[in-house]
Amino acid sequence: MRNIMKKSFIFLGAFVVLFGCIIRNNVFAYTPVELYDNVWRLVNTKFVDQTNNAQDWTKWRHKYDKEIKTNEDAYVAINTMIASLNDPYTKFLDPKEFAEETSSIKGSLKGIGIQIGVKDGKLMVIAPIEDTPAEKAGLLADDEILEIDGVSTKGITVDKAADKIRGKEGTQVTLLVKRKDMEPKKYTITRAEIEVKSISQKTPFDMKVPNDIGYIRLSSFISRNAASEFRAILEQGQNKKGYIVDLRSNPGGLLSNAIYISDMFLDGGTIVSTVDRDGYKETSRANRGVITRKPVVVLINKGSASASEIFSGAMKDNHRAVLVGEQSFGKGLVQEINKLPYEAGVNITIQKYLTPNGTDINKKGITPDIVVELKEEDIKNKNDVQLQKAIQVLNQMTSGQEVAGR
Repeated sequence: MRNIMKKSFIFLGAFVVLFGCIIRNNVFAYTPVELYDNVWRLVNTKFVDQTNNAQDWTKWRHKYDKEIKTNEDAYVAINTMIASLNDPYTKFLDPKEFAEETSSIKGSLKGIGIQIGVKDGKLMVIAPIEDTPAEKAGLLADDEILEIDGVSTKGITVDKAADKIRGKEGTQVTLLVKRKDMEPKKYTITRAEIEVKSISQKTPFDMKVPNDIGYIRLSSFISRNAASEFRAILEQGQNKKGYIVDLRSNPGGLLSNAIYISDMFLDGGTIVSTVDRDGYKETSRANRGVITRKPVVVLINKGSASASEIFSGAMKDNHRAVLVGEQSFGKGLVQEINKLPYEAGVNITIQKYLTPNGTDINKKGITPDIVVELKEEDIKNKNDVQLQKAIQVLNQMTSGQEVAGR
């Protein structure tokens, strides 16, 4: 279909559930020392920063040869080596972690249903997954997690935080959470088996949307079926005058889903470009022909990250949609999942991505055309002012009115 589509397992979800991209089977390492060396070589050839965080990467290659006797020794040494890169998205996955990541791709998780990431040294809630214990408890995007079961999260990695939050179904975890301009609050949440749902037409707070407007809530790009499910909704909605695509608190997922779904709306034009360590730029373009030409409003917020930002950026830069809501998260890096011997894996940041206009949104995010903040009092009163604005804007677009702020 297009060159970039050959990389069918590129992930852009930045947090807990997903980190990676292209799954490769590296089965040539067998001993623990060779396992360590395998990871060293993968980072040496793939990591997006050729300086490897301004250090002499060769110093790590044989640093632990005499100390590594078991796989567990290799795991500790690999984690120490990777930590020197100072990249929260490049990480080693032991067999348990790799199995959990694989299960998340298949749509099944165990925990409280929360996406987390480290931003500016703070452990942050990127998004709760729809209809999970985390969402029901009231956790929100941009909450800061100060403690997990009474232990400070200062300096914690995403991996360690995820390991502490996960647990057996029916057990509990207590999080001390700091929300903007509010006092820290404890949340005790019971863990459960989490089904990762990608597509929903149910609105937050069960708010009514006019029958002639198609509402599609995409909670993640994780599921391999997300694009086909999205397409089916568009094909069944021929009587709709326009669509609202809700990407709020969508932390990302499969790059292929972001490209396929963008392609449903774009009649040619650039969707996204990726740039690797050598400066090689690869561009994904939309095919000619669309599923619908009807007006579109895209809702984004602080929890909209990665693949969500690719779709939003493509729709905005191609003037195909009006973006409403808040500044997105700002995760413009691409990871590759490399499968290792002994059922382990390593996720390596291999590229950065650019929106069609060539914008690098990493740590910046995408600015909506119309800024609407959803305040704490709005949530408390179940008043979705962002969705209300999206409906208003779509009505203006379909009636030929000029949209203010665009």
